[in-house]
Amino acid sequence: MDNVNVKELVKQAKKGDKEAFTQLVHLYSDRVYNLALRILKNPDDAADVLQETFLAVYEKIHTFDGRADFFTWLYRIATNFSLMRLRKKKRTVLADEDLEREFDSPDQVEISEWQQVPLKGMLSEEFQKHLDEAVDSLPDIYKSVFILRDLENLSIKETSRILGITESNVKIRLKRARMYLREKLAGYMSELVKENNS
Repeated sequence: MDNVNVKELVKQAKKGDKEAFTQLVHLYSDRVYNLALRILKNPDDAADVLQETFLAVYEKIHTFDGRADFFTWLYRIATNFSLMRLRKKKRTVLADEDLEREFDSPDQVEISEWQQVPLKGMLSEEFQKHLDEAVDSLPDIYKSVFILRDLENLSIKETSRILGITESNVKIRLKRARMYLREKLAGYMSELVKENNS
C-alpha cells in the first residue's frame, strides 16, 4: 500500500472529502473485517465491528494527528471494538492483572516436542480446527497479542501501539499465549507423531 497515497487520502478525509474517506474504507475494510473475524469467530459480529470501526473513524478522523501510522490507529479502534464485543459476550469478570497472575508460570508447564510432526499434519484442516479452538480459548489479553503478532504478522512495535501496552508486555503476553497453545495442542500433536511413526 502506497504510504504517500494513504497520507494524502487521510489528509483529504480530515478536510471532509467523502470520496477520500470511501477510498480508505475500500483499502482497509478487508483487513479490519478479517481481524475482527479472527477475534470474534462470527461473521455477523465481524461485520458489526467493521461498521462500528469505520463509523468511529469517520467521526474521529479530525482528531488523528499523524504521529502514529493511520493503519495502526485504525487497527487499534477495530481491536478495541472486537475485544469489547467479546467481553460483553463472555461477561468476563477477571481483570487483566488477575489473568496475568493466572498465566504467570507457563515455563513450568511440560511441553511436548513437535519436531517429529510431519508438515502436512500441521497444514491439515483438522489441525487448523484444533488450533482455532485453542486460540479461541485464550483469555482476551493473550488472544489479541497472538492474533496481531502471529496471525496478522504485525511487528512488536505495531502490536504495542495498537493495544496500548509496552513492547515488553507484548513479548511476555505473546510468549505466554504460545506456551498456552502448545500445551493445549500437546495431546493432538502427540497423536500426530504416533500416526506418523506407525
